[in-house]
Amino acid sequence: MTRTALYAGSFDPVTNGHLDVVRQACRLVDRLVIAIGVHPGKAPLFSAEERAALLTETCGPVAQAEGATLEIVTFNDLAVSAARRCAAAIFIRGLRDGTDLDYEMQLAGMNGAMAPEVQTVFLPASIQARPITATLVRQIAGMGGDVAPFVPAPVAERLRQRFAAHS
Repeated sequence: MTRTALYAGSFDPVTNGHLDVVRQACRLVDRLVIAIGVHPGKAPLFSAEERAALLTETCGPVAQAEGATLEIVTFNDLAVSAARRCAAAIFIRGLRDGTDLDYEMQLAGMNGAMAPEVQTVFLPASIQARPITATLVRQIAGMGGDVAPFVPAPVAERLRQRFAAHS
């Protein structure tokens, strides 16, 4: 039986924190589905297609090294619906701190009520990844700062290109 997990988020952009969670998740499952949330009311920095390409480029080798299959999908409905579509039995959620835990516990409770067949697994961030958020990365990159310590190299380059085009 294939153990499948769903890791949902916006991934705008992919950070080293996301890679940290992917690495840990791939040690637990046979197949990891990264689900990019697409919300019509939000204006992401990168399109869903760009985010999918960056996730494939940066997370694919991590999954392969851990012996897991990686799949990238998009969804514009509930994460529980996305989990059912890809036959996931596990939701993967990363935790950086107590604030994350409070929010993620609420989310896990709601998801558990809607899809009791899907278990939430919390993965603690490594010490190096704890301060990293996609929001802060976007802000730093947008102000011309160096985001190389916080994101994979291909993402840093894409951010540099994106913000160079806007200056």
